[in-house]
Amino acid sequence: MKRLKNFLFLLAAAPVLAFAAGATVHLDKAPINLSDQESLQRGARMFVNHCLNCHSAGYMRYSRLQDLGLTEDQIKENLLFAAEKPGETMKVGMTKADGKAWFGATPPDLSVISRSRGSDWLYTYLRSFYRDDTRTTGWNNVVFDKVGMPHVLWELQGEMVPVYKKEGEHEVLERLELAKPGSVTLAEYDAMVGDLVNYLEWMGEPAQLQRKQLGIIVLAFLAFFFVVAYYLKKEFWKDIH
Repeated sequence: MKRLKNFLFLLAAAPVLAFAAGATVHLDKAPINLSDQESLQRGARMFVNHCLNCHSAGYMRYSRLQDLGLTEDQIKENLLFAAEKPGETMKVGMTKADGKAWFGATPPDLSVISRSRGSDWLYTYLRSFYRDDTRTTGWNNVVFDKVGMPHVLWELQGEMVPVYKKEGEHEVLERLELAKPGSVTLAEYDAMVGDLVNYLEWMGEPAQLQRKQLGIIVLAFLAFFFVVAYYLKKEFWKDIH
C-alpha cells in the first residue's frame, strides 16, 4: 500500500518536476499564425529542403499541402523530391538503423513534433545551436544539451559561439555570439525559422483552424439555443405556481 501511494505521488508530481527541470531555459515566443498561408508555404519549402533529408513526416501526405493554397503542379515541381506521387506520405530514404549508426539515435518523425515539444521550444531550439568541439558533430544546443543532431541550417544562420560568465566557482552560458556570418542576417534567419515552426505547428493538426471555427459556430448556436430554451421554459411554466 505504501509503494502504491509513493507511485501515485510521483505520477502526480511528474508534470511539476518536468516543468522545474526545464525552467532554467528561456523559451522565445514562436510567431505562430496559421492564417498566414504565405508563411506556411515558405515553411513547407524549408521543411522539404532541410528537414526531410533525415526526418520523415509519415502521417502527412504531400497532397495535403493543397490546403495551403498550392496546386498539385506546384507541389510536384517544387516540393516532391522524395516521392513520386502527391498522394504519398513524407518519408525519407534513410533507414532507422542508418540513422542510429550515424547520429547515435534515430531521427524522430516530425509529423506531430510541435504537439510533443511545443512551438516555442522548437523556435528556440532551432536558433540555439553553437560550436562545440567536444561533440562528435561539432555542435551543441542551449535548449537540448549534448544533442545528437548537427546544425543543418548553419550555412543560413552562420556559426554561433558561446559566451560564458562566472557565477561563484562555475562558468555558465550567458549568451551566444555570431562568430562567422551565414548567407542571411540573423533577423532573416529568425524569420525563416519562424516560418518553419509555423508549418510544423500546422502539420501537427492541419484541421486546427477549421476545428476552432467550428467550435465558435457551435458555441454561438448553444448561446442562441439557450435564449430560445429559456423563453420556451417561461412560456410552458407560466401557469404553474
